[in-house]
Amino acid sequence: MSYPKEPHNTKYIFVSGGVLSGLGKGITAASLGYLLKNRGYKVTTIKCENYLNMDSGNINPVEHGDVFLCEDGLEADLDLGSYERFLDTEVGHKNFTTVGQVYSSVIERSKNLEYNGITVEAYPHVTEEVIARIEAAGKGFDITLVELGGTAGEYQNEIYYEAYRIMHLRQPQDTTHIHVTYFPAPAHINELKSKPTQLSVRILNSMGIQPDFIVGRGEFWLDEKRKEKIEYFCNVPQEHVISNPDLSTVYEIPLVFAQQAFDELVLDELGLPEGKADLSEWEKFVTTIQQPKTNRVTVAVIAKYIATGDFELKDSYVALVESLNIAGWHSDTEVEIEFVNAEAVERGETAAMKALEDANGIIVPIGWGERGVEGKIKAIQYAREQKVPYLGLCYGMQLASVEYARNVVGLKDAHTTEVRPETKNPIIHDIPFDARYQKIKGLGNSMRLGAYDCILKPGTLAHDIYTKYDGFKDKSKNMISERHRHRFEFNNDYRKQLEDAGFVISGTSPDDFFVEVIELPRDKHPFFIAVQPHPEYKSLPLKPHPLFAAFLQAMIAESKS
Repeated sequence: MSYPKEPHNTKYIFVSGGVLSGLGKGITAASLGYLLKNRGYKVTTIKCENYLNMDSGNINPVEHGDVFLCEDGLEADLDLGSYERFLDTEVGHKNFTTVGQVYSSVIERSKNLEYNGITVEAYPHVTEEVIARIEAAGKGFDITLVELGGTAGEYQNEIYYEAYRIMHLRQPQDTTHIHVTYFPAPAHINELKSKPTQLSVRILNSMGIQPDFIVGRGEFWLDEKRKEKIEYFCNVPQEHVISNPDLSTVYEIPLVFAQQAFDELVLDELGLPEGKADLSEWEKFVTTIQQPKTNRVTVAVIAKYIATGDFELKDSYVALVESLNIAGWHSDTEVEIEFVNAEAVERGETAAMKALEDANGIIVPIGWGERGVEGKIKAIQYAREQKVPYLGLCYGMQLASVEYARNVVGLKDAHTTEVRPETKNPIIHDIPFDARYQKIKGLGNSMRLGAYDCILKPGTLAHDIYTKYDGFKDKSKNMISERHRHRFEFNNDYRKQLEDAGFVISGTSPDDFFVEVIELPRDKHPFFIAVQPHPEYKSLPLKPHPLFAAFLQAMIAESKS
């Protein structure tokens, strides 16, 4: 694949949303980004979030969905996960900003007298800070996709829309605006309705912005009648009105966009040559997803971030769900994910215990705090004693250590100091408050964040998995690298005691300070492994993560036993 030869400035594609949140701006941007990268362009992204938080790390996942953990330690919006999965490119701090970051930077600069004594205002100083961040993200790239958080008309994101207006005024040939809107189809009418889109575009127009493209999200494809209305009422050519209907998988969206020549139209709008496209690999992947599967397994995820009013929110575990599905697709396996409320397991509710019994595998994922902890430990004990394939992620590794200490070693009051600070047997305790070991984010908010190396012990299950699936960073050193996000760690004072009782520590930090991977001997359990880091954030559509690929194989074997 060759890059276009003609010199040009960095181009900026702004993607905004209207009518309602959660439409899929991030998936739209990521899908278009994939098509543009496929045509030979160097593509990057930046997500502009509305909230005053400095990052997504302290936001309840039930409220805002899964925090996506980046290689450089950024705790970001889940859309950055879509960028990585579709573009196969690592993202980080430069690809994410919040209103809190923007205002904090402006205020800090004003305190340092960097504005030479003039009055510092939202316009132009805050908007210029936004523009500077967008341009910094795009440095060295041909095309930058700029996703504007929230929906048009929200007062908290006006600075982002103003930033676009100014950039488009300065360099109209280098910017274009895509507006993603909702086309509902009320059952009692049985017709797609365009009025919500018309009203949303009118809001954009009131800010001095005319979108160049409309991407219509909805249950169905947009018909010619709807496109005619959008052209007439929104001043957008019919061929620039793109359908983004409900599909069996989001990974089909790039192909649906390509079918409508969306990428070609965008390149033409930006004055860029088309380049050559080869979607064969992606087409093969989508076919793999959609074809009937030979195997079927059920995995029980012992969760706590799922309730939101009368509804269940699966967005709290997006990266985990994607990792399981990707591994399943590449293993010719249909994966049924059963979210089991940890508190229901704790109470021993019939439905929750039945879910454990019916599962071919059990996962205890990320989690914080006391709620549901005993339920998670109970599920881990069940997996260990009943020899059900088990994968522990972060908290799932810590609590697996606690469970073993309690029920095998006999330390009945063993616990994590996160939940019980006064425990006499703190199997899990605080990471030392030292910049060598963690990132100091603020008072009470410091943790081990981002990619860290780990050395695996030869002959262990972990070492064999990373060998089989080519997951080593440096095979000669038995070294892997995974992303971390935790504030507590395995207490080294208990290493020997647990190991003498058959507990296997198969991965540690290069200095042997942190316990990173634990497992049970394969003659005692067919597949029991838990890791302190988060492998779910490194699964890619065309390359399942080794741990999830191996876990799927273990579940397939269990389902046939």
